[in-house]
This record gives sequence, C-alpha cells and structure tokens, in this order.
Amino acid sequence: MDRVQEVAIDTEADNLFRYRTRVCLLQIMAGEEIFLVDLIAPLPLDGFWQRLATKHLVMHGSDFDLRLLYDFCEFNAQSLFDTMMAAQLLNMPRFGLAPLLENHFGVVLAKEGQKANWSRRPLSEKLMDYAALDVFYLPALRNVLRDELQRRGRLAWQEQRCRWQIDCARSGFPKNDEHAWRIGRSERLGPRGQCTLWAVWHWREETALRLDQPPFKITSNDFLMEIASRADAGLPEEAILALDLGRRHPRLIGSLTEAVRTGLAKNPATLPRRHRGGRDPGFQPLNASELALQDRLKSDRDRIAQQLNLDPTLIANRSQLAQIARDPDRLDGILMPWQADLLRNEPALKDTEDGLE
Repeated sequence: MDRVQEVAIDTEADNLFRYRTRVCLLQIMAGEEIFLVDLIAPLPLDGFWQRLATKHLVMHGSDFDLRLLYDFCEFNAQSLFDTMMAAQLLNMPRFGLAPLLENHFGVVLAKEGQKANWSRRPLSEKLMDYAALDVFYLPALRNVLRDELQRRGRLAWQEQRCRWQIDCARSGFPKNDEHAWRIGRSERLGPRGQCTLWAVWHWREETALRLDQPPFKITSNDFLMEIASRADAGLPEEAILALDLGRRHPRLIGSLTEAVRTGLAKNPATLPRRHRGGRDPGFQPLNASELALQDRLKSDRDRIAQQLNLDPTLIANRSQLAQIARDPDRLDGILMPWQADLLRNEPALKDTEDGLE
C-alpha cells in the first residue's frame, strides 16, 4: 500500500444481525492487488490506519463506511472520490453500485452478500469473491464518472460534496435521543397512545440490546404503532395485545404485556417535551414573509434543477431552504459553494432587502 497514493475501499458489517453494528471486513484495492482485512481478528492495525489515512480513497456510498470506521478506530479520511455522489450529480436514474457496474461494464454482481452475516468465520470463498468485486471496478468506474463530470463542468461540485462527506463522517453515527421513540405518525396519537408508544419502543430497545439483535428483528415500527393506536382508541389491554405475533418468541409476550401496562399507567406529563417547532428551544416557526421567501426559493431551485437535469434536493433540501429564508445572509454558511452560487443571483435572493452580492 505504501507504493500507491490512491486505494479503493469498502467495508462489510453485521448490522443485520447485532444490536450495535460491528465492522467485520475491510476490502482494499491498491494498484492491481486486492486485500481483505479481517477486522474481527485481533490484528495490530494502528500503523495501518495511519497510513491509510494519507491515501486518496475511492468509495461508493461512503457515508455509512466512513462513519463506521470513525466509530471503530476514529479513522479520518484525507481525500475522497465517491462514485455514488458522482452518479447523483450526473442524474443517473440508478446510482447503486450494481446497476452502475452493469450499465458501464456489463458486470452483474451476485446478491448473496447483501444479507450475509459477515461476522461468521471462516468466510466462504463465494463471500470473499463478492467482497473483492465491491472494490475491483471502483477505479475504472471513477474514471468514467470523473470524465463525464469534467465534461459537464461539475467536477468541482463533486470535490466539494466529498469534502463535506468527510467532515460529516467525523461525528460517527448519531445516537438515540429522548425523542427517538417518536416513530411514524406518532404526533397524531393522543396522550394515551403516545405513552404506550413510549413504553413499547423502549421495551423493544431493551429487548434488542439484551438479545443482541437489531430492533427491527424484535418487531417492526408498524407493529409498535398498531399497539399504540389501539391504546389511543381506548381499547382494553387484552384487545390492545390481540395481534398476530407471528414467529416472535413466546417468552417476549410477558415483557411486552408489562410494557403496555406501563404505558397505560404512565402520566402523559412525564413524557419528554418537544419544543414547539423543533427540539431547539430557541427555534421559532417561519413568519409569513419568511414562508413566502421559502416558496420563492423553492421555485428558483426547481427551475434551476430542471435546467441542469438535476435532483432539486442536491441543490438545497427543504430544511436548508427554510434556514436560508430565515436568514439569507447565511447562504454561504448553509450551502456548499457550488450550491450557493446557483441560487445567489436568482430572483428570490436578489429581491431580499439585504441582497447577497
């Protein structure tokens, strides 16, 4: 690896099988060689991570992988080319790795590895081949996409997005906060339903942690919402729990019943309070003039996106439009330079009182 300045990398994790995701395998293509690094084995890798951090990385869908590696060993990338981001900037209808490789190289990736348990050892030869193919074509795919970005004058956009991705990954994965139980359309539930949802959501988390399983394997969000909806409708305990539990282990029924009872007995005033308009106590809803500016910004954004044949949310998403409408002078702090430049001289911002020349 010391002989190259650039490497293609990917990771495999066991997030489909454990409560806390664990990175299991790192695939590296350096020059013409591919290496599979077993990250479960007790290997002395401190020096390896330091050297890897000096390389330019080629990745596909790097957000998950970079956050995973940061949580694993505080790995910080130096520079990056993300082929998924490039495909998005080129407005390709399917930007997953499999369709991109099929479209550009006629390669069909096997699907066996997508749901494999990568923590099991030994890995089969088929899984190792699958892992190797995830990086084998990345440099060639990067070359194709980079040339097209250059032709369209969007290579600087790609570079800015990749730098932004590296910065975002340094925070690792977001942790659950006191409002994480507010799933689906929980805001439509009354006090009784919300208390029940709070209780059964925490029951699922505790059960998943105890069994070391992902929460979705304990039960789905839809199942929890159905329980909460029945409670909200005023049904008695036995009717609330009269649901098809499918293959769920009978030993969970008792603890689930206790969780429902806890929710039904809970005082709604003890639920974590959500501040109006968001979680930030200082947040205030947009006023009428700000809402009007937000609508004009959206109109400008959509028109530009259509002209450029680009997904509008790549220019600015809904949250960013609201932030700009609240404080247009913060345009350059809210958006990346290429995004801000697309909106800066459009009618909505030109018409603002302060202007953004």
